[in-house]
Amino acid sequence: MFGRLLWQLLRGNRGRLAVALVAIVGGGAVISAMFNMEIDVRKKLTQEFRSLGANVVLSGQGAGDQALMRESAAEGVVERLQPQGTIASPFLYVVARTATNQPVVLAGTWLDRAPAITPWWQIQGEAVLARDDISHCLVGKNVARQFALAPGSDLELRYGDKVAHFSVSGIITAGDDEDDQVFANLAAVQNLSGLTDRIAMIQLRVPGSPAAIQSFASQLKIALPDVDARPIRQISETEGSLLARIQLLMITMALLILTLTGLCVLATMAALAMERRADVGLMKALGGSIGRIVRLFLAEVAVLGAVGGVLGYIFGAALTLWAGKRVFGVMISPRLEVLPLTIALMVGVALAGALPLRLLGKVKPAVILRGE
Repeated sequence: MFGRLLWQLLRGNRGRLAVALVAIVGGGAVISAMFNMEIDVRKKLTQEFRSLGANVVLSGQGAGDQALMRESAAEGVVERLQPQGTIASPFLYVVARTATNQPVVLAGTWLDRAPAITPWWQIQGEAVLARDDISHCLVGKNVARQFALAPGSDLELRYGDKVAHFSVSGIITAGDDEDDQVFANLAAVQNLSGLTDRIAMIQLRVPGSPAAIQSFASQLKIALPDVDARPIRQISETEGSLLARIQLLMITMALLILTLTGLCVLATMAALAMERRADVGLMKALGGSIGRIVRLFLAEVAVLGAVGGVLGYIFGAALTLWAGKRVFGVMISPRLEVLPLTIALMVGVALAGALPLRLLGKVKPAVILRGE
């Protein structure tokens, strides 16, 4: 019976309900498109900021060998505390000498992590993608120019009484100190220098807000009191500030759109309440309780909001694709997780706009039946 009455109500006021539905669909479309873009833009911005490299540096305190950390201990703490999605790579620097007794800075790291930690490197030749490869190296462009090296060249390096032979895999152009260094896998540099299980620093790319990054650095300081853990603030704060501004803009616009949609539904429902005074009076005269009558009208509004939310999501998906291509010049994909959020918001807005229906509770059956 309740369902039949609800269906008759929806059919009986198609004109005014259509106006409310259009408002809800329009609001839902814009809301879903904004949430789709916010999620995708946040993801793309995070990827772009990752191209700036590490945003946290973990280094030893002191000078000389005293500044070196134990690789196993530091890595164990980092792996235990690091947030999901963190990328870390250790570094060890020594001054080696070439076959002609020329000094050169030799840096040991995990070269398979280089694309994530140092994404600005431009490598001419082949990258070293195996962490256990101790026979290949990468050389900076200035080192390559000084010693006439090219991909495939042999490079002999000495440290103390030890000698290591490398094959140059690629030439690095970084526009910074890396152009004056030779890079090999960490194990090779530790073997050459005799500094087994020692590293100078760990560079980390940590996802999250500046507060989360600072909290992670503080945890590292507590877990490793002899180690200095510091965020690179220019990167972390810029990323966090930009993401916070985008989120604030999206929330503000969403609240504005929800308010306007609610006002439109409110005006429609106010007019609808006046038209339904006779229906409500008849229901009361037939013994219908005010609670049941109100639930009936609220169910009608909730159905309206749910249908508007679904249709709004569909139109919002199309709007997302159009805006991504025409406005931002990138592909922005609709997100399925936005659908339930859109439906919930539109149902909430519809119910909030149905406040005038509470006036129907004051309708007196006798007055209605007399035709007043």
